[in-house]
Amino acid sequence: MTHGKSQLPLATSCSKNHFHFFVNAEQAGCRLDQFLVRLIPDASRSVLSDAVRRGTILVNDGYKKCSYCLKADESVAGFLPAPPVMTVLPEDIPLNILFEDSHLLVLSKPPGLVVHPGSGNHAGTLVNGLLYHCQSIVNVGDDLLRPGIVHRLDKDTSGLMVVAKEERTHRSLVDAFKNRIVKKNYLALLKGYFERKTGRIVAPIGRHSVHRQKMTIREDGRYAATTWQVLQEFSAGFSLVQLQIETGRTHQIRVHMASLGHPVAGDQLYYIGPQNRMFPRQMLHSSQLGFTHPVTGESLLFSAPLWADFSSIVDQFGASAVQRRLGQL
Repeated sequence: MTHGKSQLPLATSCSKNHFHFFVNAEQAGCRLDQFLVRLIPDASRSVLSDAVRRGTILVNDGYKKCSYCLKADESVAGFLPAPPVMTVLPEDIPLNILFEDSHLLVLSKPPGLVVHPGSGNHAGTLVNGLLYHCQSIVNVGDDLLRPGIVHRLDKDTSGLMVVAKEERTHRSLVDAFKNRIVKKNYLALLKGYFERKTGRIVAPIGRHSVHRQKMTIREDGRYAATTWQVLQEFSAGFSLVQLQIETGRTHQIRVHMASLGHPVAGDQLYYIGPQNRMFPRQMLHSSQLGFTHPVTGESLLFSAPLWADFSSIVDQFGASAVQRRLGQL
């Protein structure tokens, strides 16, 4: 547990999520639940409020309600109870595996498939399918609900993922992503036309202060950088764009492009304005993934063509020739 007065959230990465904050003069008068939401952005408002009600978060070592107005120099300390343990069962879910050895596998995830179990998704996830395919990954990684998972794609984002099959490989791949030495290219259908056909956006991303399911650009967010290159413009008012993410923040491409006025087509969360019903989901695809094999040292580069629902829309826009060219990206 770390002590000291600070406006910034202290580390909450220990096994039981312990934390200890002191209220400064600017934060005085803030409700306890709002104070916690600002300083622990990775936890939902409901989880934090429930922890206050259950007495695992205390003010000056005493119980307070969520509506309690904090005073300067008061201490707010406690922990977030661990979520209930869930058993992840193997399920025979088809996997589009592009590469596999005894250390790792690379697959192309279909749209609509959740990566790992969580609230509202206890079965039918990629992890359930991975356990059926390779039960030995059950203890790989630090999270029992995410065995083997190195990085994630949103439910409605398709494309390439790498999965670790043993612990050493998992640690190495996690470090590679953390140190930004993994090549990650995406294809997206974005609203409108870009003034500049290539560019780079650097804007920090953090949890939205009100809509907790959303991310947003905020000064105290985490560093995030995305580059883009327009591949094709369509008369329907959309552009096919290749994007490379230098970092891997939650919803990074969706947030960055929406902030530029070019949200991902079909994105139900960040697309402002009437939705075009022709898009079955957000038109975002992980098309290329490159990294060094943690064990063999070999440089690996994988490409995955657009998923069928995405490519059919590109065809409808009259770009079949472009679609064939993208298969080589």
